Formats: sequence, C-alpha cells, structure tokens
Amino acid sequence: MKTFKFPARHGYAVEISPFIPTRLACATSQYYGIAGCGTLLVLEQTETGISLVKSFDWNDGLFDVTWSESNEHILLTGGGDGSLQVWDTANPQPGPLQVLKEHTQEVYSVDWSQTREENLVVSGSWDRTAKVWDLSRGGQSLCTLQGHEGVIYSTLWSPHIPGCFASASGDGTLRVWDVKTGRCRLAIPAHKAEILSCDWCKYDQNVIITGAVDCSLCVWDLRNVRQPLSRLLGHSYAIRRVKFSPFNQTVLASCSYDFTVRLWDYSRTEQPLLETLEHHSEFVCGLDFNLQIPNQVVDCSWDETVKIYTPLCLADPPPSAR
Repeated sequence: MKTFKFPARHGYAVEISPFIPTRLACATSQYYGIAGCGTLLVLEQTETGISLVKSFDWNDGLFDVTWSESNEHILLTGGGDGSLQVWDTANPQPGPLQVLKEHTQEVYSVDWSQTREENLVVSGSWDRTAKVWDLSRGGQSLCTLQGHEGVIYSTLWSPHIPGCFASASGDGTLRVWDVKTGRCRLAIPAHKAEILSCDWCKYDQNVIITGAVDCSLCVWDLRNVRQPLSRLLGHSYAIRRVKFSPFNQTVLASCSYDFTVRLWDYSRTEQPLLETLEHHSEFVCGLDFNLQIPNQVVDCSWDETVKIYTPLCLADPPPSAR
C-alpha cells in the first residue's frame, strides 16, 4: 500500500486520470470543510510511493474533482463558495483558468462527460439544483435542472447514454435526467435517508447503485425500480462514496464514515461482502478504481492521507486460489 500525507488538509474526493494511469488528483479542505480554504493536489504514483506533482489553492473548501475527458492537463473542482474551478496542470500560473459561479450554495459534485462528442460537465449543489456546462462556450451554464427537494450530493453522467446523468440527494431520491429535454426521466425513492453517492455500472446501462446515510447500498435496475436488485449491509455509519469496478460487472467498492473501505460482489447473494479494509483513522470520503491498472483502488480520508492499493480479494489470483 502506498500513502501520501497532506498535513492540515482533509481529503474529500480523489480521481485517477483517464489518460495517465499513474496520475491522480485529490480535492481537499481545511478544518474538515467547515471553514478555511481548499487545495487541489495533483499526485504521481511511483514504484515506491506517491509524489506531489503540483498543488493549487482555492479560497474555500474543495469537495469534488473530475479530470477532463478531452485534455490530460485539465481538471475541474467544486467548491464551498458555490463555484466550479477549471485548472490546468501545464499552466505555470497558480490560479484557475476559469471560475464558473452560478450555484448559490456549496458545489458537492462535479463530473465530466465520458461521451467523446460531448464536452459537458455536470455539477450538483446544496442549492438543490444540478447544472450542465459546456466549458468551450464560456462561463454560463447550458441548463439548470430542478426537482430535488433536498441538497444534491452526487451527480454522475451515464457512461452509456449521451446527455443522461443521475443525481443523488438528501431527499432520499435517485433521479435520472435527460439534458436534451431538461427533464427528470425517473425518480426513485431509493432510501428512507439521505443518499450521499451513486454510480453507474460500467457494463449495463440500466444498473446503478446508491449509498446512503442508512448504512446500506442498493443496486437498482432502472427498468424495474419497485425494489432493488440487491441491498448490501455491513457499514456501521453513513456511506460516503460508492464505485463500480471497471473490470467486473458485479464488483463494487464503498467507503464510509465508519473509517472503512469495503469490496462487494452483489451477484453473491449469500455473502456479498468480499473484504473490509481498515487503514484509515477518520472518515473515508474519496474513492476510485484505476481504469488502466486492473483492480487498483485509490482512496482519501479526513485523516490527511491518500492511499493506493490492490485489495486482496481482487488480487490475481486471489489468495484463496494460491
């Protein structure tokens, strides 16, 4: 396991570059995001550890980060002041290239569309709105999508369907949106609690997962949402982030305020929990799978660390088969 320590900054989100498998970015905040500034860390995984490539400071906490899908140097963050910041790792200047300011409260989620013909970004805010942006068209959003009755914690583009994204909210619903019509296509009362995270299956356009304050993960088939395909129990506090594996259709990872990261296979009805990792001493908020290095996971925590590792249950071959 490789560890990078960033004193006086608490990790909120981490994402591996879609272009450079050893490059990752971490959005952090001072004072647990309650006050102070934020720092975007651009890190490089080496053979022996993790090194700092560049850091960018912002005057408010940074809560999420996403890499551009069209330029390996560009990143986008969401901040506590309601703005989105565009950063360029190749730019010698310390400030952002662009600041997008329309949200009236914290931006808790940002995601860059993976559809190549689109260059769209979606943001989700505590002001209960999601906004879609085309960064090549200047600093104004293309549309604002309203409907949630609570804060939005997560907004994520479908990897399969152009112009479609999902949002998870404090109102307990998961919603699927169509940007072309500007309307909500589907609203699922997924949990009787705040939903902090969602993710699309990389192999099936109809499957999506939610993670909530009720400590449960629910796997949904959007063609039949009367009940979840699977409900995964094991965390003891709120689930902060959930990610489907890019290499296995039914494997996923979750991280939680219970300080753990857990690996699951929801196709295993008897015992879906594969592994529990307890390598943090604070809330684990950020989580990602490496798209190019099979089964490698990265996470970040309020304990001021980023960690990179391959869970034993995903090792090839797994320990039980040796």
